[in-house]
Amino acid sequence: QVQLVESGGGLVQAGGSLRLSCAASGRTFSSYAMGWFRQAPGKEREFVAAISRSGYSTDYADSVKGRFTISRDNAKNTVYLQMNSLKPEDTAVYYCAAKDLGIATMVGRQYDYWGKGTLVTVSS
Repeated sequence: QVQLVESGGGLVQAGGSLRLSCAASGRTFSSYAMGWFRQAPGKEREFVAAISRSGYSTDYADSVKGRFTISRDNAKNTVYLQMNSLKPEDTAVYYCAAKDLGIATMVGRQYDYWGKGTLVTVSS
């Protein structure tokens, strides 16, 4: 098993930046593909970004492509989400998730472990 704890959320003005972190503990971090998802008030959870176990392969939702960057540091057991050019529609609770088997995907139900989330609020 792995435990995930997100941090780095907060209030930021439109156009600003935030970096989210997700610290993992438990089983070997590098054995998990990782993803970031978000859920805005009144909306369903949606995929944001994913990264392979090695970190060499990444994928992004169209809505964040070119603005967000996912990365990982397996030595520090941490995955990051750098968010630039933030927009009010990026306001949501952001969750990191770990996937035990197979490749990183955009499908939330295929992930095995989830953090409790961190709130990002972007003001206009």
